[in-house]
Amino acid sequence: MAMKKELAKIRSAKSAKQYSDISLEKDEYVVLCLERSRIGVIGIWAVVGLVILVLCAALFHITGNSSAIADTSFIKMNEQMLHGLRVLMLGLFAVMIIGGLLGQYIYNGNKMYITNMRVIQKVRNSLFSNSTNIIDLKQIEDVSYKQTSLVDHIFHFGTLRLSTVGDETTYTFPLLDTPSDEVATISHLIYERKGIKKEKKD
Repeated sequence: MAMKKELAKIRSAKSAKQYSDISLEKDEYVVLCLERSRIGVIGIWAVVGLVILVLCAALFHITGNSSAIADTSFIKMNEQMLHGLRVLMLGLFAVMIIGGLLGQYIYNGNKMYITNMRVIQKVRNSLFSNSTNIIDLKQIEDVSYKQTSLVDHIFHFGTLRLSTVGDETTYTFPLLDTPSDEVATISHLIYERKGIKKEKKD
């Protein structure tokens, strides 16, 4: 028992140093740090890249056919107007890049820490909207996950679900890689926290 307490203290000190964005209790340490799948970040930058590609194609079409456009358009496009258009396009490129970086920051700001005592969920919905949910492992009644589409099964990610006793609140963590592995680990920690010995199957 004394050895377990010493080990818990060492792990707690290590976790406090490694995860400075959360506040840990005495002898509490982080077992899992859950982050969203990288597929979401790829999706964000795929959209940004697609929009930039469309803008580049539009700019190339306008500047490459400036003479023809000038002849057929009500607005006479001179070199000064084309320069202004290029500057505008570059500004839109910058806006898209900044938007992608902000999207990635918000996406990666969603984390769930599983400790030997609690679940600490960091939720970020926008640049200025964020919250923290804290659940004692003893309050969790059910741990499960769901995969609702073919993409989920292909890329092996899904939504983790934690249901609590009493108020029957369900906490979710979407786009989690290999959720089945995490469910097994969390279930084991809940059994330990509640002092329940899991029966071994023959």
